[in-house]
Amino acid sequence: MRRIERSSPLLTLVVGIGGAVLGVLVQIALSNRGSPPLVPPFSLPASLALIAVVLLVFGIRLRRALRRGPGAVNPFQAVRLLAAARAGQLVGAALGGFGGGLAIAVLGRSVPAPPQTWLPMLLVLLAGAVLIGCAVYAERCCRVPPGDDAEDTGTDPEPGPADQAAFRRP
Repeated sequence: MRRIERSSPLLTLVVGIGGAVLGVLVQIALSNRGSPPLVPPFSLPASLALIAVVLLVFGIRLRRALRRGPGAVNPFQAVRLLAAARAGQLVGAALGGFGGGLAIAVLGRSVPAPPQTWLPMLLVLLAGAVLIGCAVYAERCCRVPPGDDAEDTGTDPEPGPADQAAFRRP
């Protein structure tokens, strides 16, 4: 079986930068129209933190189950956790970057904004960073320990569809 590679930190960084650029552009567009700045609700960082805690708890439970033995883990549960962890990394980067971009645009103005305006933005940035950290940990918990690949000792990859006679080129 082909090993699944870890998520790319570069992709997470690019998504975070994209979120930050989008946040700055939204604040600039609102400022040009004469509208008040976009202030995210406090429920957004709370939701991100809750998702981070759920990923962390499931990651810890999976790691404990792996220590008990390889048969104690439902592989579908591990794959679901892996997918949720990877999605959590991207969502945390996008929304954390968006909150950071909102804060950069507001805090960069000549007139200082009141804390009621910039505090939720920084909380979104912080909650996004926490979500990224918990998602990376949960993804790391999904890795198979090195001793569990007894049947896959060779370096040759398994034959795929391209190796079958119907797919060979003459």
